[in-house]
Amino acid sequence: MPAADSDSIRLVALVTGATAGIGRVFAQRLAASGHDLILVARDSVRLAAFADELALQYGVNAEALSADLSRDDDMRRVADRIARESRLTVLVNNAGFGSKGKLVNRPVAEQATMVELHVMAPMVHSRAALPGMIERRRGWIINVTSVASFTYSAGNVNYCATKAFLRAFSEALALEVADSGVRVQALCPGFTRTEFHDRAGMDTSTIPRWLWLDAGRVVDDSLAQIAAGGPVVCVPSKRFKLIVLLLRFVPQWMQRPLRSRYGKSRT
Repeated sequence: MPAADSDSIRLVALVTGATAGIGRVFAQRLAASGHDLILVARDSVRLAAFADELALQYGVNAEALSADLSRDDDMRRVADRIARESRLTVLVNNAGFGSKGKLVNRPVAEQATMVELHVMAPMVHSRAALPGMIERRRGWIINVTSVASFTYSAGNVNYCATKAFLRAFSEALALEVADSGVRVQALCPGFTRTEFHDRAGMDTSTIPRWLWLDAGRVVDDSLAQIAAGGPVVCVPSKRFKLIVLLLRFVPQWMQRPLRSRYGKSRT
């Protein structure tokens, strides 16, 4: 973890999508390491309760910032908060959701919301964080994307596309800030046990047990890799590293059976 300047100055981490799944674990790990927190999510009641829980358990300051990041005004309100925070050292862009069904049958508003949340919000918030991080010559930006960013499938058109954007965005941004002291990571988990699939109404019964990851494992791998100055792209677990390797180099026609079987249930 980034170190504080002194015992009296505690660093700040901001986590979006903080009340569930991977975002919740990020918040817990960062609080345990002594970071003050700015937690962002839509459910204000649940968010406030989680902030109080972390503050009590770890003795940190935990600010609950309720926002719907698919809305431009809320997105920019969070960006303003990021830009004003002189102690911000970790930004985790985690907020996201999935949907199932062909694009022609999905509501346009839903799919536009996905683009705003997966593409615009991480870009706007990273842009807000960068000036201060570069000036202080330290900072981590972790963008939570997915193994789905390496492929595409029917029924997940915009999910795969937006996650692919976020991975490419992260890799390019890492090049831009390479000599600044700021590190950028694209975290690409595979199937992870969270509320994600239930919220999207996805049937996961056909996915073998061995393909599932624990959210704690995903977050621990992410933090260990970025702390060590490792590769920009983080794919937790050897099994998904192998899957990504196959997705990158196996001919597309050979991947179609895998897409048709597992393509409708993404992390």
